Amino acid sequence: MPHIQLTNDLPGISGLFAQRPDTAGVLSQLAETLLRSGSSPLSRGERELIAAYVSHLNCTDFCAGSHSAFAAAQLDGGAELVASVLADADTAPIPPLLRSLLRVAAEVQAKAAPVSDKAIAAARAEGATDTHIHDTVLIAAAFAMFNRYVNGLATEVPADPAFYDVAAELIVNHGYGAAH
Repeated sequence: MPHIQLTNDLPGISGLFAQRPDTAGVLSQLAETLLRSGSSPLSRGERELIAAYVSHLNCTDFCAGSHSAFAAAQLDGGAELVASVLADADTAPIPPLLRSLLRVAAEVQAKAAPVSDKAIAAARAEGATDTHIHDTVLIAAAFAMFNRYVNGLATEVPADPAFYDVAAELIVNHGYGAAH
């Protein structure tokens, strides 16, 4: 049961956004910018995978489920690939560059401290540019905040897992502005 009274029965951040459209607009625009627009060298699917991975590490079921579905809808390998990353990013069938960036994201998720020189060097050795590293760190940091928002208010997870597939179709085809 959520810690605040919601006037809707929507799960996760969806219910919070419906409750507070003033903050929903700003947060949706942030998600749109980080995950869908801009000139990132990371594909939309890769950015969603970083969001899903951080959310999984933060034990935020709603965000992990949502962004896993969003990533799966945009990555070759779909849900099976995403599940393998969440189970063990070190052995998942992903490119070495993406694996190194997930390690960077995990460090950001774990503590508010500089990412280790070792993780940055490993990412650079796989071809990471300043923009790869910047975007990865910013997505991981933003999702630490989104996850704390969702978990901190004890929002509900969807009763029907198909919720995530419906949401994925909406987000992939129309973006985060359409979600609230």
